[in-house]
Amino acid sequence: MNIFKRLLKIGQAEIHAIVDKMEDPIVLIAQGISDMKKELIAIEENYIRTRAMGIRMENVLRQKKEESDTLEGKAKLILEKSRLGEINPEIAEKLALEALKSKKHLLTASQELNIQLEDNAKFIEEINTHLEVLKFNISKWEKELTTLKTKRQINATSVLVNRQMANIERNSTIQLLEQMKDKAADEEALAAALHEFAQDNLDRNQLSDYDSNEHSIQNELENLKKKIGLE
Repeated sequence: MNIFKRLLKIGQAEIHAIVDKMEDPIVLIAQGISDMKKELIAIEENYIRTRAMGIRMENVLRQKKEESDTLEGKAKLILEKSRLGEINPEIAEKLALEALKSKKHLLTASQELNIQLEDNAKFIEEINTHLEVLKFNISKWEKELTTLKTKRQINATSVLVNRQMANIERNSTIQLLEQMKDKAADEEALAAALHEFAQDNLDRNQLSDYDSNEHSIQNELENLKKKIGLE
């Protein structure tokens, strides 16, 4: 018994309770489709056996009709020979009567066979109807399953994107990038400060060197003036 037949044996409330507890409806639908395909194979096999039985009955019916026609022809031939004096009339009548009795049995059997053949045809028609309905349902639920899988994929992607969008402020990667940006700004400011400090030192050193040179030249001038007696 497939899963849908089992569900049909459960009350409506129980069915809803089971459906609510299902972890993955896709798995259940796929299983249901698999059950229907197995049922389809079984019905197709039954159709083939039933149709083969019908063909066999048609062949038997055709054979009985041929035998019936043969017996009627035999009875006519016997009576004709009796009329021509080739066979004793009493014997001919007896033989013709036996032939007609056999024909009657064949016709009775043929009528019964016709009834069975009609029942077989009705049963085949019912099987065909069931097959068409089952094929339609399989096709329908396979499309539903494909649609459901697609929707689930879309929903999963949507949930992931929305979750990322909702958590973007708390995203560790974003935080890391912001921290690196701040660190780069700090390093840039530090480099600028070092550059200014180095430039100030250079200016002070140059000024110190200039004052030292000026003092040395002044001393040299004073000494030269002493040598020539200007002081």
